[in-house]
Amino acid sequence: MEEEPISAAETEQHKRHLTRGFNWLGSGIIIARITDFVTIIAVLTFLTKTQVGIGSLVLSIGMMVEAFDGLGTGDALIQAKSLNERQLQSLFWFIMALAFVVGVLAVLLSPAVGWIYGMEGIPVYFLALAVKQPLVGGAVIPIAMLNRELRYEKIAIINVISTFGAAMTRLVIAMAGGGSWALVGGYVSSGAFILAGALWASPFKPGWYFNFGSIRPLLSFGLRSASANISDQIFKNIDYLLVGWFYGAASLAVYRVAFDLAMEPAMAVGSLVNRTALPVFARVAAVPAHLREALLWSLQRLTTLTAPCMAGLVLLAVPLTGLLHDSQGHSYKAAALPLQILAVAAMLRVATQLVTPVLMSSGRPGTAAKLSFTTLLLLSGLILLAGLTVHGNAGLVAVSLAWLAVYPLLLAWSVVYLRTQWQIHPLSLLRPFLVPGLTIVLMTGFTLAFRPFGWSAMPAAQIAIGLTAVGLAYAGLNWHARHKTSP
Repeated sequence: MEEEPISAAETEQHKRHLTRGFNWLGSGIIIARITDFVTIIAVLTFLTKTQVGIGSLVLSIGMMVEAFDGLGTGDALIQAKSLNERQLQSLFWFIMALAFVVGVLAVLLSPAVGWIYGMEGIPVYFLALAVKQPLVGGAVIPIAMLNRELRYEKIAIINVISTFGAAMTRLVIAMAGGGSWALVGGYVSSGAFILAGALWASPFKPGWYFNFGSIRPLLSFGLRSASANISDQIFKNIDYLLVGWFYGAASLAVYRVAFDLAMEPAMAVGSLVNRTALPVFARVAAVPAHLREALLWSLQRLTTLTAPCMAGLVLLAVPLTGLLHDSQGHSYKAAALPLQILAVAAMLRVATQLVTPVLMSSGRPGTAAKLSFTTLLLLSGLILLAGLTVHGNAGLVAVSLAWLAVYPLLLAWSVVYLRTQWQIHPLSLLRPFLVPGLTIVLMTGFTLAFRPFGWSAMPAAQIAIGLTAVGLAYAGLNWHARHKTSP
């Protein structure tokens, strides 16, 4: 079939939608991550490593439980060609019933989780997780409609408000001596803030109507999308479960610090991609040339957004983790090497983020689910091997290397898929990485230039030099982008 030619007006329209999404959601995510980072650092000083480990385990399981909310119907709403009020009413009650069932099942399974990990109080924490499920479920339809209508400004506001509210809740509980409840309470409260923000931005009043037949098409797509999301959430959290099992709560706290610093920005980018790219890709997927143009442009923006940050984490890992201590004065410096390895893995992870919205927008959620499940099996197997064969702090390094081993394989599959299905040449995919790659080289040279000076060995000086390098890198990339697009 002959492709429709891309008109200049259509290309610019798609770029405007993507630019607005990246600018608003990207700004919101940056503010949210800075808020998270600052408050987490503060919270660590009030908690022991064991308390951080227990809270991390509960949150990881909570994220996997939360993946079942809505069973992918949010994605189904975004890509649906048409919707009516009765479908939305019926879908709301389906989502709320499912949230209740998922919450009850989580509570019933909590004693087994406590027994497996040898941790007390797990069932009480799981009661809190169960409370969050209907809160998140109630926000599915409003947020999906905001995405469908490309109302990125309001989504960004919701993200910032919910993150700030959860961060303040977490900090207050930690300062009050709440221990692991600081992490769990912050996580649960985020659901309430998200629901309140979603209803403010996109009011939705459920009526007393339910017809299963009217939502069957949405569930058909949603189930396939949900399987990919569930696999993805397990993929994101399986390492916490296995690290906690093999190495204990205190080592899990060290790993949590390394992982959050390195991978949270990459996961934030994943959220940005799904919220921004999926609605736009869904609109242009019928014309391959339009999708290719939007994909390559998005890849350029993503690499520009994340490369200096990841490189900066590699440079700052040692002084940053050396300054972090728990409430008992124990340092987190053992997280330095895992942090550096995970930061490199995060760079590769960002490169694969756009494949999922391409698959979803082109009506292939099943392929996305298979890809996610295969990646999950590979990562789980490698971490399991590390846990069985490597002990002590070296085990955290081995687990980090498992992440680094997975992404080149996923990247290779993505390149082959885009080449065969969408006729995107590998060199076209490589081009967006050239300028950010050069920037990383210049960043490294900038920091190494200060090594001969004795004062540069001080942690505070190293952090200042590293942050300066990151700031200059972003300034240079911004100048290059403006210069490239100027007439």
